[in-house]
Amino acid sequence: MSRRAPRSEYELLEAALTELGHMGSFPLVFGGLTSGDGLRVSSLRGNETGSLAGLHVVQRRGLGGQALSEMRPRLASDYRTARHITHDYDHEVLAEGVTALLAVPVMIDGNVRGMLYGAEREGVSAGNRSVDAVVRVAAWLQEQLRARDEAERERLRLELRKTMPAQGSVAARASEAKLSPTELPPEKLEELRASYAELRAITASLSDPELIDRMRQVEARLAAISQLKQHGEAAGQITREEAWGQLSPREIDVLGYVAIGLNNGEIAIELALAESTIKSYLAAAMRKLGQRTRFGAATEARRLGLIP
Repeated sequence: MSRRAPRSEYELLEAALTELGHMGSFPLVFGGLTSGDGLRVSSLRGNETGSLAGLHVVQRRGLGGQALSEMRPRLASDYRTARHITHDYDHEVLAEGVTALLAVPVMIDGNVRGMLYGAEREGVSAGNRSVDAVVRVAAWLQEQLRARDEAERERLRLELRKTMPAQGSVAARASEAKLSPTELPPEKLEELRASYAELRAITASLSDPELIDRMRQVEARLAAISQLKQHGEAAGQITREEAWGQLSPREIDVLGYVAIGLNNGEIAIELALAESTIKSYLAAAMRKLGQRTRFGAATEARRLGLIP
């Protein structure tokens, strides 16, 4: 049986907001995960209306958008009259009777993965301890998301080990038949790579742990198809298992799209992320793989069996 996937990002966000709600630091707490050029509020505790549910906050707009672009906590002690923020979302925020608002980004490897908000209402006050509580819970969520990423990498390493014996046996049979195990027609190989990139994008949008686990197994098998001829690693080069352990799932996603010729803007659209985020993931992948160009990183990832 396959190992159960780690708790999803949404489950971890829900747990963080539940903890904040129990602490009672703010009468209203809410949050969301980043997607594209902003984030979408998906979880609320203590709300009296549905005005904030599903709110899409973009960079540099409103208090949360400012915290998102500056990558640091932001506070509006008098939200209605605050001049240091735009007021694009006043209708949704003020419908909850908010008088003060705090936004704390959740950072992972230099990127904002989510945002936690704490809001005060009329007649309700909160001091520095309330602000500190949100910052502490954001730090907890950061560590949980980082641990989830590591657990996901470990699962991918296990899937890689499962595919390697099968690769050897197929390669052996191909050798006996005097055939190259990787002689796929170029157009079929490109189709395989495009399908792999699309599959990873679909997997990234899922929240069901069991379904994610099954999709990752399929991804590992697809990546193995074009790698059967590689039985060893050259001296001084990173090994497959090292690569699986170092690269994050999102970095592999980006390399998969680079391999089929997409530019950063196109990859951002496919993964619903900001182009600057794509550049960050790509730069990290290039550094980890010891490559100076994006195509060099994609080629190295292909050699290692990370992508087809």
